[in-house]
Amino acid sequence: MTKQSVASQVVGHHVRTLRLAIGWSQEELAKRAGISQSHLSRIERAARPDMTIATAESLLRALGARLAIDVNAPYLADRQSQRDPAHARLVAVVLAKLRRTGWTGSMEIEVGGDRSRGWIDAAAFHPSSRAVLVIEVKTEIHDFGSIVRTLGWYEREAWAAARRLGWRPASVAGCLLLLATDANDVRAATNRAAFQDAFPLRARDLQKCLDHGSAPGGRAVAMIDPRARRAAWCQPLRIDGRRGIAPYSDYADFMRRRGR
Repeated sequence: MTKQSVASQVVGHHVRTLRLAIGWSQEELAKRAGISQSHLSRIERAARPDMTIATAESLLRALGARLAIDVNAPYLADRQSQRDPAHARLVAVVLAKLRRTGWTGSMEIEVGGDRSRGWIDAAAFHPSSRAVLVIEVKTEIHDFGSIVRTLGWYEREAWAAARRLGWRPASVAGCLLLLATDANDVRAATNRAAFQDAFPLRARDLQKCLDHGSAPGGRAVAMIDPRARRAAWCQPLRIDGRRGIAPYSDYADFMRRRGR
């Protein structure tokens, strides 16, 4: 096997891996890179040992990577978690509830580019107040600092993203919605001070704003049970004074009950 064939296999592997992680079809990537879909298919299958460096660079640049000794992949903000079925279920439920009270919503809004690319889980816009709500949904808390940094980035990017959606934002505020589990309550308790500092608004404050279509006066955090049918669907965390136990012990428990 020639060195060129090995290089073609390496590039083809990384192109396919990054394309699937981002969620693009072959047609979408081929269009962005300026090549045919059939050409891209052969590259991903390592069936084009004569692939040029220019073609490889064009493909990788479209994916936010660059050709070097090895492929330097872009930062994809928590993409694996976002493609989880439980996460997708929560986002869909949140948008459905918001639309019932007059909000317009969209999910998986791509932001950034070049060396960093992210997807806002969901964003909602209320036409009367022109408020934009940037919604970060988490089934589990792994790195609280990363959550806060990512939400801050999404809030900054949301102005331009909202205009691309045809919205005319007057304000942007972020909120964190957690799957209602004991595990998340425990993680929040261990980061109590950080939660209070990063999210000054809590479930009741957020619910009131959502019901009235008004702009939250800061970041908010609440829990959500996607299987509950109550009107006030933003639930407080245990650190906010909730007395009852969470409906699920952890992510696995939610998936088991969802399956049943």
